[in-house]
Amino acid sequence: MSATRPALRRTATVTAGAAALVLLAAGAASAHVTVHPDSYAKGATDGVLTFRVPNEEDNASTTKVQVFLPTDHPVLGVLVHPQDGWTAKVTTSKLKTPVKTDDGTITDAASEITFSGGKIGAGQYEDFNVAFGQLPEDTGQLVFKALQTYSDGKVVRWIEEPTGGDEPDNPAPVLKLTAGDATAAPAPAKSAAGTAQAADSSDSTARGLGIAGLVAGVLGLAAAGFAIVRSRASRS
Repeated sequence: MSATRPALRRTATVTAGAAALVLLAAGAASAHVTVHPDSYAKGATDGVLTFRVPNEEDNASTTKVQVFLPTDHPVLGVLVHPQDGWTAKVTTSKLKTPVKTDDGTITDAASEITFSGGKIGAGQYEDFNVAFGQLPEDTGQLVFKALQTYSDGKVVRWIEEPTGGDEPDNPAPVLKLTAGDATAAPAPAKSAAGTAQAADSSDSTARGLGIAGLVAGVLGLAAAGFAIVRSRASRS
């Protein structure tokens, strides 16, 4: 009996550690800057993009967020929604290839949006809404690289582009551009905020199912460990 108890304690310790690692990994995977909705039709007009910025530090607040817009496939007619406590600065750049529209030729477009002056505390997030006049038609996705600056001086660079494999450690927000009705919003029955919430809910559901599967695997390993210990104790 004395030999069995230490074995049971070791099994329980390993199981608890594995479960903790599963939950930690799940939390880390969801704590990056994202764009909502995650897809729009190519050439979509008069829509809204929401950049969600969570604070992942326990002892520092997010004090500045920089979002970089691609200029090789520019987003036209960018407007920033006022955010309480935050100041937004839109930087424009000259386009290497001007874009022809029904209203004329566009030679400049937004290349960076900087939000500063506010604060996102530990365990909190902020949604930054950006309206656009038109999305490009000549690409399948837009990558919005972002920098997140904390009150202690730390800067997190969300700039890694997807490669088709595992998600990188610091992924950049990515907007998929699909074939479809460019004049229709992704979710016509909902407001821009509702669309963002629906997309986030879908992401949360998928993450929840993944976490549940991982936890189930850990519990299965625990059950197998206890069975082995019991078997050995029975034989002894």
